[in-house]
Amino acid sequence: MKNTKEAALVYLVAGLSSRYGGKIKAFAKISRNKTLIEHSLNPALKSGFSKIVFVVGNKTEKPFKKKFKKSYRGIPIFYALQKFNKKKRDKPWGTTDALCSAMPFLNCPFIVCNGDDIYGKRTFKMLAKHLDKSKEEATVGYKLLSVLPKNSTVNRGIIKGKNMYVKWIKDYYKINQDNLRENKLKKDALCSMNIFALHPNTLKSLALNLKKFKKQNKKDRKIECRLPHELSALIKSKKIKIKIYNSVDKWYGITNPGDEKIIRKVLEKDK
Repeated sequence: MKNTKEAALVYLVAGLSSRYGGKIKAFAKISRNKTLIEHSLNPALKSGFSKIVFVVGNKTEKPFKKKFKKSYRGIPIFYALQKFNKKKRDKPWGTTDALCSAMPFLNCPFIVCNGDDIYGKRTFKMLAKHLDKSKEEATVGYKLLSVLPKNSTVNRGIIKGKNMYVKWIKDYYKINQDNLRENKLKKDALCSMNIFALHPNTLKSLALNLKKFKKQNKKDRKIECRLPHELSALIKSKKIKIKIYNSVDKWYGITNPGDEKIIRKVLEKDK
């Protein structure tokens, strides 16, 4: 599939994972010759993206530049560094800040997603097609039960939708397959896995909200400005509309050491 418009593919890869032993989860070896992020990139690029943007942090910048250099499969790569003041902060400002770090490279529609998740070829194709034809924003919703691990807890953003559009996305913390009832969640609730199709004007609005957020929380060393929450705020203020597409691919992600072995086995069965 080739889009008629320019479109960027943005991966958020600024952080290291404490659960994963302080390593870069995106570089986990899934197959003999490919890392996790390559298993995401390769099918995604079939949708015709004109550039790749990696949002890196001070500990991931050099490893990503060493591995990918200036291009991948003929597609130019740009690196956006997410910075923060270590005298005032213990960690970066979150995923909204990460995305806004890439503003100099995003003068076109784009898809933003996590660098340590595998979303599937049809997911990217669906969102790329949306960007090619629509000025609205879009996301993909996954059934909650399908994106929960069996042996650990995770944080998930639950989508409340109406007439195929997002009303809001609410964060739920430390959930698993066994505690859904106590959290008043249903197995088939739609879940956001942090993949969105967006436009430059929305990014400008996010940047303005981020500026206010930082000012209001300047004394908090750990609070994060999360992308799903800020997109929900833009929906509430009627600045944007986000169309929901139901997932057509299986989602795979790494939370704990050893998860890459599970993904490897599943992908081998799906061949």
